[in-house]
Amino acid sequence: MMAEEHPYSLAFEKGGIVYVSGAAAIDADHNPILGDRECIEAAFEALRSRLAPFGLGFEHVAKTTFFVTDLALRDEVNRQYVERFAEPRPARTFVEVSAIPYGARVALEAVAHR
Repeated sequence: MMAEEHPYSLAFEKGGIVYVSGAAAIDADHNPILGDRECIEAAFEALRSRLAPFGLGFEHVAKTTFFVTDLALRDEVNRQYVERFAEPRPARTFVEVSAIPYGARVALEAVAHR
């Protein structure tokens, strides 16, 4: 699944493992989604939509990486992580960055397996 405006795949499968590129919390017009809860929900929804063409869901995710522009988003990420992932939850990295494309506040990448 190649992004038209980018020279990379939004998600790519190799050897039964699906690698999902960072999905920024933006709307269809590339505007950032700003509310704490809403931007994290949007990142999870973008992840879901990138896994779906491979017949995968959150239960197939083994590793996630969150990129946020504010570490204060951690509590909301944790709350939604628990809602979406059953035990044992995927490994996770949580990183504060200075900027995310399109002015987004959060981006989420993942590794999933069949």
